[in-house]
Amino acid sequence: MLLSLVLHTYSMRYLLPSVVLLGTAPTYVLAWGVWRLLSAFLPARFYQALDDRLYCVYQSMVLFFFENYTGVQAPDMKTPNKKVLLEDFRVLCMCISILLYGDLPKNKENIIYLANHQSTVDWIVADILAIRQNALGHVRYVLKEGLKWLPLYGFYFAQHGGIYVKRSAKFNEKEMRNKLQSYVNAGTPMYLVIFPEGTRYNPEQTKVLSASQAFAAQRGLAVLKHVLTPRIKATHVAFDCMKNYLDAIYDVTVVYEGKDNGGQRRESPTMTEFLCKECPKIHIHIDRIDKKDVPEEQEHMRRWLHERFEIKDKMLIEFYESPDPERRKRFPGKSVNSKLSIKKTLPSMLILSGLTAGMLMTDAGRKLYVNTWIYGTLLGCLWVTIKA
Repeated sequence: MLLSLVLHTYSMRYLLPSVVLLGTAPTYVLAWGVWRLLSAFLPARFYQALDDRLYCVYQSMVLFFFENYTGVQAPDMKTPNKKVLLEDFRVLCMCISILLYGDLPKNKENIIYLANHQSTVDWIVADILAIRQNALGHVRYVLKEGLKWLPLYGFYFAQHGGIYVKRSAKFNEKEMRNKLQSYVNAGTPMYLVIFPEGTRYNPEQTKVLSASQAFAAQRGLAVLKHVLTPRIKATHVAFDCMKNYLDAIYDVTVVYEGKDNGGQRRESPTMTEFLCKECPKIHIHIDRIDKKDVPEEQEHMRRWLHERFEIKDKMLIEFYESPDPERRKRFPGKSVNSKLSIKKTLPSMLILSGLTAGMLMTDAGRKLYVNTWIYGTLLGCLWVTIKA
């Protein structure tokens, strides 16, 4: 009986985060909408400041589940011993290990964040670093076009400063420049997250990897093994627009430990897998690059960006394949096991959950909640269609 309870609890770990994160979305959008209306007659900086604060509250709740709630391992299913099972159940409540390497400043900065892309959890990793700099509300993403159709979220991300871009020949450089320039002119704090590969790396999708390697070879660039060939357009436009506004570029390399098989890299965990399966550690290497060390001309920047990804690739080869066990499953240099206090995340979860529960306790509240999901989604889709 106890074994069944433990296993059932573990297997359903993703349900609570899913219910809370999706369930509080209408509450959050309503709070943001009220502030948007009230701030219509105020200077833009007032709207931006509270919007960033609201975003920080929601993302702190997200991090409660991805850092404080996530377990590090599954129960030992082979052992019927009740004491062992209870110990394993206790382990489920432990936090995941975040190992930081390199140089992450303690203070917030205006930056472009460039990282390898392998999982939907990569979006959360940007939050993991930002909250440690008190910059969580400043995180804004360059997102692929299709994500703008996400109910409620798609519309809101654009309002918060996210930029939707199309790939390859359909990339609209002018539109991205206009948006970034408006943020610079308004003095909007920027923690702009870009994944230059353009799509997620998956070692099991050999056709995508082969095409990426062929693309590099055709252009005389080094062929990469553990990352895809980076594309330059979004990175160049972002840097060119904000070069006088930025403090630095963060070159971030991420590994999810536990997703390999005898040294062979496997597909990285999805958000659901991350919440309910084994992923004992996230290794995050940060290299802070001063803006004066970044070339401005596009072709020179293309070479520079590819060289940065060559460095990533070499670190990942060492991580997965080094013959020296002391150098395997770690990045070069000293690591810090960074733990996020539950005091920074739990209050946000309780506030948003409590507001949502209170709304659902009355007929009028339930009606408002449902209408926000329905009409908020429809109006959001209409807005992104008009803006397309």
